[in-house]
Amino acid sequence: MNLVIDRGNTHLKYGIFDKRKLVASDSINFLDKSDIKKLVDKYHLTNVILSSVVAKKNDELVSNLKEEIPTFIELSHNTLLPFSWNYKSKETIGKDRLAAIAGALELYPDTNLLVFDAGTALTYELINDKSEFVGGNISPGLQMRFKALNSFTSRLPLLTPNTDAPFLGNSTQEAIEAGVQNSMCFEIEGLIEHFKSNYNELTCIITGGDAEFFARKLKNPIFVAPNLVLIGLNRILEHNV
Repeated sequence: MNLVIDRGNTHLKYGIFDKRKLVASDSINFLDKSDIKKLVDKYHLTNVILSSVVAKKNDELVSNLKEEIPTFIELSHNTLLPFSWNYKSKETIGKDRLAAIAGALELYPDTNLLVFDAGTALTYELINDKSEFVGGNISPGLQMRFKALNSFTSRLPLLTPNTDAPFLGNSTQEAIEAGVQNSMCFEIEGLIEHFKSNYNELTCIITGGDAEFFARKLKNPIFVAPNLVLIGLNRILEHNV
């Protein structure tokens, strides 16, 4: 049994896999030694992979995992991956991006893929039908855009997403909601249309905390995969062990 851990900017998410089948998952603030021991005893874990995008050290978590689980892998740019890539700055790429790519290939192999992760940041990755990572971009996420308008101005309020926001605002609140949300929809739709003209039979996937929010608003068909990063981490773990 495999344990996969995605330590993100806002929370820690883990998944338990029986080979390539997800059998349990949860999102928590921290995974301490007693939590790990309980998971090991319950699921008889033998392999674990850790992916972390946070700047602070993971020494305590790594030490606890190594102590309790026989095979430990910490995802890095040197980890063997189930796809080819020629990224210029491999040392700095987000581990969650690598995992999302692997997850997309696990769910939709042998096809052209455009993968969106709508979380703290909005990332998108392009993978061709030869399992080659072509490249990707990073832009501010939904909450980050709302916070930026509030932080860098003196009078604009801090707002949150609103599914009922109009297309064109008739008040300051509506103008912010419509501006932030519609601009992200246009960004995603524009990217889909651009790459559809260059890649045949393009499959589009979205994951992340705001995935459902945007999936309901987009005109282009897009598959929502809430556990994409976990699936990808497990695929990378299986590829290595």
